[in-house]
Amino acid sequence: MTRHRLPPRPDWEATVRRQGLIWSHDDADTPYWDESTGYELNEVEVSLLEEAAAELHQLYIEATDHVIQHGRWAELCIPAAHVPLIRQSWEEDEFTLYGRFDLVLDRWGQPVLLEYNADTPTALLEASVIQWHWLQDVKPGCDQWNSIHERLIAAWQRFAPGKIHFASTADAWEDEITTAYLEDTAAQAGRTTTRLPMAAIGWNAATRLFTDEDEAPIRALFKLYPWEWLLQEEFGPNIQGSSCRFLEPPWKHLWSNKAMLPILWELFPSHPALLPCYRNAGLLGPTYVKKPIFSREGANVTIVQEGKVAHQQDGPYGSEGFIYQALAENEPTEGNWPVLGVWMIDGEPAGLGIREDSQRITANGSRFVPHWILP
Repeated sequence: MTRHRLPPRPDWEATVRRQGLIWSHDDADTPYWDESTGYELNEVEVSLLEEAAAELHQLYIEATDHVIQHGRWAELCIPAAHVPLIRQSWEEDEFTLYGRFDLVLDRWGQPVLLEYNADTPTALLEASVIQWHWLQDVKPGCDQWNSIHERLIAAWQRFAPGKIHFASTADAWEDEITTAYLEDTAAQAGRTTTRLPMAAIGWNAATRLFTDEDEAPIRALFKLYPWEWLLQEEFGPNIQGSSCRFLEPPWKHLWSNKAMLPILWELFPSHPALLPCYRNAGLLGPTYVKKPIFSREGANVTIVQEGKVAHQQDGPYGSEGFIYQALAENEPTEGNWPVLGVWMIDGEPAGLGIREDSQRITANGSRFVPHWILP
């Protein structure tokens, strides 16, 4: 994988805004979408990433079966009251739309997992639409690992018919953009859709139905809102036994939980796509990464090297506890640390989005950069 410096398109800001990416372009020195850089991959590297993601998906399935069979809910900080909902969702094999494995290539070129954004991943429009149009403009003779858009439309066509509500919080542009894009793909698949803020979702106790702002029933809901938050809401207990279908489904509460990482390592020790990971930092020696069990955008992650804090990210997470993961043996490229986000659509690897930063923890402001594959 080779990093290249590139001349940005003269009208790049207006172009990506027209295509729907309307946030984080105000600071000309550090734009979120950064086409002054791009990564060239070869077919072998793409195949390795695709194979690793498919295998990791299977490992998560086996680990989930193990957690349920052995009742290891407390390790994942999941209250007993939420267990029946998650168990039922898993046993009924409820539909999953999407997720994103965050990988790096180690110094031997092997993809290894940092974590799985399985419930509320963003940076989807960038990976699916924005970098594809960039490729047509800048590298028209090259390919890109990117069938995300087509796979999303096909996935919606497999999902149960009927009206789908789309909801996210109103205070995060990236959440709004991702939700709007997914609504558009559902509409392209022929589904009837509508959008509302999370705060506008109501509950009709008489009919035992969730409702929208017009008191219409919500029978299918895409919610860009973590399950660990949703189940703590006042109406959280009403989810169990309701007729509403959720995307992502309740069982994704397990897959988005970083406490699954030590369980994966316990079950599949020395697997080449996994990093050693434990609930006890002492098992890793003086160098490790400390991660909250629940968190987003790199918040509250700390990198410790030789017993000293090398970098840490502030944030509101960590009250449920932490896991400790070995520091990946990867190297920066021209002073930047790329993270390879492999998108899973309907359970299959579907494309790649790359984010990079001059510091090792990928955070909210880390740059999204395009990629291409040489013919």
